Amino acid sequence: MLRTLIVRLDQLDVRRRLLQTQAHATADNVPFRKQLKDEAKQRKQFAKGTVPAEASIVDEKLATWELTVGLEIHAQLNTDRKLFSDALTSINEQPNSHVALFDYALPGTQPIFQKGTVLPAIRAALALGCQIERRSQFDRKHYFYADQPAGYQITQYYQPFATGGKIVLNDFDGIAQEDGKSVEIEIQQVQLEQDTAKTLLQPPAEAMLDFNRVSHPLVEIITKPQMHQPETAAACVKKIQTLLQAVNAVTAGMELGGLRADVNVSVRRKTQPQSALGQRTEIKNLSSIKAVEDAIIAERNRQILVLESGGAIKGETRGWTLGASDTVKLRGKEDEVDYRYMPDPDLAPLLISDRLVAKISETLPQFPDQMVEELVQYLGLTMKDAKTLVELDDGRRLGYFDLVRSDFVALRSQVKGHSQVATTDEKEWSVIIANWVLHEMGGLLSSSETAFSADRVPSKDLAFIILMLVMERITGRTAKQLLAKKFYGDARDIESVIKEEDLGLEHLSEEAYMSMARELLDGHPAMVLQIKEKGQIGKLGFFMGQMMRKGEGKVVAQRAEATLKKLLGLTNQS
Repeated sequence: MLRTLIVRLDQLDVRRRLLQTQAHATADNVPFRKQLKDEAKQRKQFAKGTVPAEASIVDEKLATWELTVGLEIHAQLNTDRKLFSDALTSINEQPNSHVALFDYALPGTQPIFQKGTVLPAIRAALALGCQIERRSQFDRKHYFYADQPAGYQITQYYQPFATGGKIVLNDFDGIAQEDGKSVEIEIQQVQLEQDTAKTLLQPPAEAMLDFNRVSHPLVEIITKPQMHQPETAAACVKKIQTLLQAVNAVTAGMELGGLRADVNVSVRRKTQPQSALGQRTEIKNLSSIKAVEDAIIAERNRQILVLESGGAIKGETRGWTLGASDTVKLRGKEDEVDYRYMPDPDLAPLLISDRLVAKISETLPQFPDQMVEELVQYLGLTMKDAKTLVELDDGRRLGYFDLVRSDFVALRSQVKGHSQVATTDEKEWSVIIANWVLHEMGGLLSSSETAFSADRVPSKDLAFIILMLVMERITGRTAKQLLAKKFYGDARDIESVIKEEDLGLEHLSEEAYMSMARELLDGHPAMVLQIKEKGQIGKLGFFMGQMMRKGEGKVVAQRAEATLKKLLGLTNQS
C-alpha cells in the first residue's frame, strides 16, 4: 500500500489553486499554542494602533452599512469507520496508514455506506434542533483536485438528512452588544459528506497527500445569512462547536482541526434595508474562533472600501491568514468549477426510522446551556466560571469539578462537628472548588504548558486540600504549595506532606494579629489616611498582603482582614 503520494504541481494544471491550498495547509499545520500567541500579538498591535490606515476610514463609514454573514461549518464526526469504506478513521496516525482501495479511487472500487456513521450525525442534528428527514440521498459534486482522487466528492446537495433547526445565542455567549440579550440563528440544513485528503506543501513545487483523511465522515452545517456582527458570527461557531462536543458527535474542536468554518460575507447600505443582500464572497477554511471574527472584519472593511470608491464586489472565493489585515482572492466566479451535481448511482437512498431518532433523542445528555443554568442557579457559580467549566477540555474539566465536589462531600461528612465546615453551605464551597479547578489548576497548566488531565492531581487530593483550607488547618498560600507539589508529581499523600514539611497552620492569638496590624498601619500613615478619609478600601489589600508575608504561613487571610478593618474603623463595611 502506498505510504507517501507526491504530486508535482508543475505537472498538474492547478497553479490557480496553489494559494488556496497554501492557506489550507497552513491552517492544518500551525500548532494551536503558536496560533494563540500569534493572535495575542495581533491584538497588541491593534491596541497600539498599528493597524492599516484603511481601518480608520472604514470605522467612519460603518454606520451607513449593514453586514450580513452566513456560515458553513464542517465537523468531523466521531466514528470508528470512514463514511464509505471500512478503513479506520484516524487523526494523528502515520500518513496513509488507514486507507482503503476506495479511498484511493482505484478503478472498480465502489462506496459502501457504513451505517454506524449516521448515529453521531443524528446526534449533531438533534442538538441543533433540526428535523431529521426520513429519506435523504447522496450526490456527486464534481471537481478535479489532487486531494479528491475520484474527481468528485460525495455529499448531500438535493436531499440532506436534516433541515431546519436554530441556535439561540445569548449575551453571555459573547454576541455583539448591538444584538441585545439574545439572537436566534436559523439552520438551513445539515448534510453528510466525505472529507478530502490532507495536503502538505513541500516548496517549491511539490505537495504531499495524506489519504487517512479521505472519506472521514463530516457534517456540513449551513446557517441562514442572519448574522450582522462579526462577534456574533464567531459566537455562533463557538456555540455550535460546544453543542457538538456536548453530544459526543465530533472528534475534536477547531484547535485540533476537527472543525473548520467557511463564512459568506456581504454588505449593503442601511438606507436600502428592503433591497436584496449585497454580492457575497466566501472565505474558506478558517480554523479558530478568533479567525472567524477577524476574517469577517477584514472582508467587511474591504467590501465597504471598494463600494465607497465606486467599485463593485465580485462573487469570489477568498482566503485569510492569521494576522492579516485583508482577505486574498483565491478564485473568481469566472474560475469556479461547474460542480455538475448528480445523484450518486452507486449509493441507495439513506432511510432513517422514527424509532432510531426517538432512541437517540432519549440518550442525549444535557445541553451546555442547561448545565450552565444549573451551575449558576444551584451552585452559585458566576456565569463566566460556569460557561468556562462547561466549555473547557471537551467537558472533562466539568467532570473533574463534579468528582472533586463528590470527594469533598464525603470528606466533609467525616468532620461535621468542625465549626468552619458546619457553617459553609453547598454554594459557598462549590464556588471555592470551582475557583481551584479553574483558576489555580489552570494557572499550573498554563505555566507548565501542559494539557489538562484529571490524573495529574487526583480529585480526592484536591478535595482534601480544599477541606484543610476551609477548616483553617492550612493557609491559602500553603494550599497552593500543596497543589503544586501534587501537580508536579509528589507521590506522598497530603497529610504526610503537611507533617513532614511542617506546613500546618499554627493559629496566632488575637493579640498577635493586632500587634502585627498596628505595626504595619503605623508604618504607612499616608495610606491609612487614604483609606479612612478618601474611602480607598482597595488599599486594604496591600496591608493584608504584608501581614500574610510577615506571618510566614501562619496568618489566615479572613482574620487579617477583620483585624485591619477593626483598627481602621471599617467593621461595618464588607
